[in-house]
Amino acid sequence: MSQKVIGLIGGMSWESSSEYYRIINQAVREKLGGLRSARCLMWSFDFGEIEALQHAGRWDDATALMIDAAQRLERGGADFFLICTNTMHRMADQVQAAVGIPLLHIADPTAERIKARGIKKVGLLGTAFTMEQDFYKGRLKDKFGLDVLVPEAEDRATVHRIIYEELVQGRVEAQSREAYRKVIARLIERGAEAVILGCTEIMLLVKPEDSRVPLFDTTFIHAEAAVERALS
Repeated sequence: MSQKVIGLIGGMSWESSSEYYRIINQAVREKLGGLRSARCLMWSFDFGEIEALQHAGRWDDATALMIDAAQRLERGGADFFLICTNTMHRMADQVQAAVGIPLLHIADPTAERIKARGIKKVGLLGTAFTMEQDFYKGRLKDKFGLDVLVPEAEDRATVHRIIYEELVQGRVEAQSREAYRKVIARLIERGAEAVILGCTEIMLLVKPEDSRVPLFDTTFIHAEAAVERALS
């Protein structure tokens, strides 16, 4: 069975990119057996450069870097590509327009799984950019008809801080897990029937037992969707 080549724009952060690599290769081995693994290319950023642009609001500069990365993957022979982070889907449309290979958008397979479960109202955790700007919530609402709840301002600040001060640096702290549990509980109180782990590092911290409603881990769902496309 021939495989399409998966392109991965990673390094945002490498902590979650390594999970993409692991999940994708494990899924290929499970599906094809034996010594089989994925055909993939990864362009991995120096996340310090990306983080500085994000927090300075220099999104045009960040977009230019993302387009360059996608073009490198296309030149390298990728058949389609993934952006291995939720936040940098802020410029997904511009990046897609700059290359001739398709982007597998992280929100789409996630939303499809949620809809398949009959869930309408979802909580969204992620960076402040993902929770507060419309590029992600708007896609879930406009394309899939989901009602999206985000945490209140103080909880959003907590969620964002833990991502950037701990998770992207490989720190997984028990007190932060407890903080996330409380944020999830408050979303459920407001009517969330499920919660999207809408930052690729959150899966390092939060597990299904931390929530009374289903959790949808975008890292795992995105990586599995890539394998389905590569093998289709």
